[in-house]
Amino acid sequence: MLASLLMDMSFAIMGAGIGAGLVAIGAGLGIGKIGGSAMESIARQPEAGGKIQTAMIIAAALIEGVALFGVVVCLLISFK
Repeated sequence: MLASLLMDMSFAIMGAGIGAGLVAIGAGLGIGKIGGSAMESIARQPEAGGKIQTAMIIAAALIEGVALFGVVVCLLISFK
């Protein structure tokens, strides 16, 4: 009984760790794609740089918010 409980707990912790890692990788890829696309579009149209930069910062903040939410959910799963 105790061994089964400990096994379930270790699987939960392992799953939470893998999930948090995937969330961090996804956020990094998303922000990298946004940054690269914004730099390319600013290079093509320098006069629109302010609007592009504002949109890029908002999108990056939203991605970071989702990533933080994902990490918090993974931590809650690991402490269950």
